[in-house]
Amino acid sequence: MDPKIKESWENYLNPEVTRGSLLAASIYIAGFETLKYSIIERIHYFFNNGFDETRYKFKSEYQTDVLALNKSPMYASLAWLKRMEAIDDTDIAAFDRVKDCRNKLAHDLLSILAASGLPENYEECFNDMLALLHKIELWWITEVEIPTDPDLADKEIDYKGIIPESIMNMQLLCDLALGNNEQSQFYLKEFRKRTGGC
Repeated sequence: MDPKIKESWENYLNPEVTRGSLLAASIYIAGFETLKYSIIERIHYFFNNGFDETRYKFKSEYQTDVLALNKSPMYASLAWLKRMEAIDDTDIAAFDRVKDCRNKLAHDLLSILAASGLPENYEECFNDMLALLHKIELWWITEVEIPTDPDLADKEIDYKGIIPESIMNMQLLCDLALGNNEQSQFYLKEFRKRTGGC
């Protein structure tokens, strides 16, 4: 048997290798969905104009200022974020790479695992995804949420210390699913300690 084919089968049939790859792929896909939400839904709600009996209503500016920028709501939203100077062309190129990796994982997962495990650029794309998510979420916090919150008007804000909730959730997910035993058990132990559990 060809050594590369043998190695591929050994990896695929090794529960530790395949389990780890499946978890890593799942976390990537979950992260991409979080990024999608940050790109599309944050803007959607920014232009929200209430709710009628059946659905949300949106200001007409959502159509003219966002959706008119591209046929795809995703790329229209990215274009709007660029217009707001939240992101730039480099970020949009990173998004394309992140999306391509996500599509490979979502649509070809079994053949990818059988052939060679995760895509070669998995780690780079994962880091790009987190960096873009952090950048967009931080922009919403610093440019929209803080300036429009009257409770924060006279407060001194440590902008460098802001960690968006979505980034904390992704870190938690990575630690729980992919961390060593000590990392993956840390949060449960702390939760039980603070809530009086066992």
